[in-house]
Amino acid sequence: MDYDVAIIGGGASGLALAAFLGGCTGEKCRKLDICVIEGGARLGKKLSSTGNGQGNVGNTSVGPRNYHSVGDKKGAADMAYGIIARSQNIHELLFEGVFSADDKGRIYPAGRQASALTDCLIAKLAREGVATIAGVKVTSVKKDGLFRLTLSDGRKISAGYVAMCVGGKAQKQFGTDGSSYALAEAFGHKITPLYPSLVQLKTDTAHIKTLRGIRADCRLTAVVGGRERASARGDVIFTEYGISGNAVFSISPAFAGQTGEVIIEFAPDISFELLKSDIERKQRLGYAESELLTLTLNNQIGRAIIRRADGNSPEEIAAMAKKFTLKVTGTLGFDYAQVTHGGVDCSLVTEELESKLCKNLFFAGEVLDIDGDCGGYNLTWAFASARQVADAIAKREGLCLNGL
Repeated sequence: MDYDVAIIGGGASGLALAAFLGGCTGEKCRKLDICVIEGGARLGKKLSSTGNGQGNVGNTSVGPRNYHSVGDKKGAADMAYGIIARSQNIHELLFEGVFSADDKGRIYPAGRQASALTDCLIAKLAREGVATIAGVKVTSVKKDGLFRLTLSDGRKISAGYVAMCVGGKAQKQFGTDGSSYALAEAFGHKITPLYPSLVQLKTDTAHIKTLRGIRADCRLTAVVGGRERASARGDVIFTEYGISGNAVFSISPAFAGQTGEVIIEFAPDISFELLKSDIERKQRLGYAESELLTLTLNNQIGRAIIRRADGNSPEEIAAMAKKFTLKVTGTLGFDYAQVTHGGVDCSLVTEELESKLCKNLFFAGEVLDIDGDCGGYNLTWAFASARQVADAIAKREGLCLNGL
């Protein structure tokens, strides 16, 4: 069966690309024959779980600092931001609905239901006549003028364009186990080293054994090789292996394949001087040493800080609360990570996200060596990169797409 465009991967970027390409308008505009091939049983399974199931599609604050790469770190981040900057509020082009941002800039549909995002895209594809194949993997892609795709059920598909939207290696329960990188490698593309990202940190637990299950609002700083590499504020959850929570996810890229330490600042809204003054007052009132941080911090956290402080002076206790360090020994694995750090090396990909090694072969989303911070940045990249590919294909075909 022949198609104009074969999209490998029915996740966020693959569905968005199909939606953009399928939205052809104008009297002289012909419809493209498009096929989306998804190895999992359901389209958009990972998209349906994004933002803890609430659908965090983007963020009101986006810059190059929010994107990372194993290979060409600055170049890839700048390229990603350049593409995203041309697609402001891209979720409004893809979805008909009301969206709003929370106090941290995270953009959600007003209904806070991620599965509705998937449903909307699938319905859009159906209206636009896009063919979908689920539960079947692409086992090989070759080119002899047209692209020739072989599917795991034995079917053969031909296409003028191929877009690899296959995701990464994180969260194999969604069908992304990293095996699809081989499709890019077959065309000579290099895959940079792969690491779990937006993931929990494994740390020395000697000083936090009594804190298991406690959640606190903290400021975290990642220190690798003696240098501060990342900082974030948010929830920290203490666990049997180390620490979790959205602040941890935000700084986890700094520890990709690296060890170091994390500095935890408890009570970031309380100054050192105020904290010291509060401890002094409690000492004058005769509080037990273990209770000198009561009401100011969670009691268990306060006691852990006091036990670890070099002495019982207000300065020493307040200093420990402001700089509570843990040795980071690694991260949890890909099964726990939200995204993959690493992927198809961007040095062999054009700004249109086309392969420099094979004409009409494109990439979008997590398969590339570009990943974003926690807070909607990765879905922004998935949608914006899909639009970039759609724009390139549309121009070559002389088509006019909605929103482009």
